[in-house]
Amino acid sequence: MAVRIRMKKMGRAHRAFFRICATEKRSPRDGRVLEELGTYDPSVLDTDARAILNKERVAYWLSVGAQPSDKVAVLIKKYTPGGTHEAAQTAALEKLSAPKSIPDPGPAVSKLKTAEEKAAEEAAEKAAQEKAAADAAAAEAEASAADEAPAEETPAEETPAADA
Repeated sequence: MAVRIRMKKMGRAHRAFFRICATEKRSPRDGRVLEELGTYDPSVLDTDARAILNKERVAYWLSVGAQPSDKVAVLIKKYTPGGTHEAAQTAALEKLSAPKSIPDPGPAVSKLKTAEEKAAEEAAEKAAQEKAAADAAAAEAEASAADEAPAEETPAEETPAADA
């Protein structure tokens, strides 16, 4: 049985994703596989983070005579131990797994009130309520004083007597 290490196409239209698999040479591209050895995602922005291989299993299959396809041979040359891009891949994967930094959003549109501002606002509101209560009490006292006081008589205007 001739074994090849090649890519199996997955994903959907215009969003390809590949699994790197050990398969029998005569089986179809997306057919039955002997073992899945890694992945290749061309949509990842960082080129060195696109391919992820199980290095021990790839070495095993190569040792038993499996032949890699042309594209997979390039990936194996780059990303297996002693490969040309192994350190770059490690750095890219660490960067990819790190939490995303969120930029500072800037000042808030509606500023939250501080404790001092809240206390000052409450004091002003309390003073306004006390002033309103005092004004109402003064008006009530004035009204009751007006009711108790006798009405002052106002002198009637004298009209000139007509000469007859």
